[in-house]
Amino acid sequence: MGGCAGIRREDKNKWERRTPLIPRHVKGLHENHGIDFVVQPSSIRVYREAEYEEAGAKVDEDLSPCSAVFAIKEIPKKLLEAGKTYVFFSHVIKGQAYNMPMLKALMELGCNLIDYEKITDETGRRLMFFGRHAGIAGAVESLHALGRRLEWEGISSPFSQVKRAHEYNDMQDIEQSIAAVGEGISASGLPKELTPLVIGIAGYGNVGTGAREIVDILPNCEIEATELAGLISKGDARADVVYKVVFREEDTVEPVSPQGSFELKDYFEHPEKYRGRFQTYLPHLTVLINAIYWEARCPRLVTRQALKELFGGPERPRLRVIGDISCDIEGAIEATVRSTEPGTPCYIYNPADGTTREGFEGDGVVIMAVDNLPCEIPVESSVYFSEVLQSFVAPIVEADYSKHFDELDLPPEIKRALILHQGRLTPDYKYLEEFVKQ
Repeated sequence: MGGCAGIRREDKNKWERRTPLIPRHVKGLHENHGIDFVVQPSSIRVYREAEYEEAGAKVDEDLSPCSAVFAIKEIPKKLLEAGKTYVFFSHVIKGQAYNMPMLKALMELGCNLIDYEKITDETGRRLMFFGRHAGIAGAVESLHALGRRLEWEGISSPFSQVKRAHEYNDMQDIEQSIAAVGEGISASGLPKELTPLVIGIAGYGNVGTGAREIVDILPNCEIEATELAGLISKGDARADVVYKVVFREEDTVEPVSPQGSFELKDYFEHPEKYRGRFQTYLPHLTVLINAIYWEARCPRLVTRQALKELFGGPERPRLRVIGDISCDIEGAIEATVRSTEPGTPCYIYNPADGTTREGFEGDGVVIMAVDNLPCEIPVESSVYFSEVLQSFVAPIVEADYSKHFDELDLPPEIKRALILHQGRLTPDYKYLEEFVKQ
């Protein structure tokens, strides 16, 4: 038992206020496992230094006494120390070129690297993630963008009350605010030009679940994708609710072959056999929240051409906002040409010429593309993450990394996430050698 662990100050940007371990769990690990903690001071971390000191930790700039260092974001290579065990989201497993110098430095220094993204159970299911929190923050940002856009159009709506996600104190504050918007919709209804107001959510995983949590606070009526066209054409939609549609793969793609039929397993294995058909739904949506996992071999959800056709008509389309939580640049949402940060979360994409302008004003559609949404709700994100991580801290800190990889005594969940051992790529990550050379 024992050992010393460090908690690094997050300094990738001014918005990153999360911490991998909260004071309450630091106190438990210190008292129950004899682990000493050194916490770097931070002016932006959501937990104060005094809270860590009360938990038994030492607040100090110097993490050199620590055998293991925990962080959220990547650590600059100039700050790495020889022989240490580092635990953070490394963003190297796809051979990301921008992080290969960091990985190479870790190798040269003989370090151990554990990546949260690869901490999985025996079925391969990830155990450490912020997907739900990204969904929550992304939905709030999308509703804020809707309110601002409507203001510019001269349309009064309850959505003008919604603030940016990071401007709320905590989750309770968010829920109360969205509930107040819902009360306004129920009491007075939505303006005629907005009825029916349809929020489409593409994706039903952790990110989509978080987004639905926010939308479901509003008075809502869930309909199927196949009901969208009829909702608009019948003219009898309700003004005292928002309509919610959750899109699944069978809604968004179709087989290229006229004789083919949609099969989920086949689509996952052979996406090239399918083409996108989401453009049929775009004219009916007011807000689209993108929460899907996307790869380059898959059809896009929204293409530039589809937006060009939608916005090329004589009338202003219903679509006001695309909240691209997944934020793959020119990916599932081809109009996501760049990412944004919480201070300036949105830009207008003009489909006519492909240009963008910051803010909510001008011709086109609002794109919300914050690429680090969980940092906007730092308390809830940190508490959740720390709850999962705390059970792995003692085994990580106490492990004898001088042993051969095969003899290394680590929980299997952590051993699967060990990318580097003594500076060498472990068997599952040998493929990264080529990326490091490049």
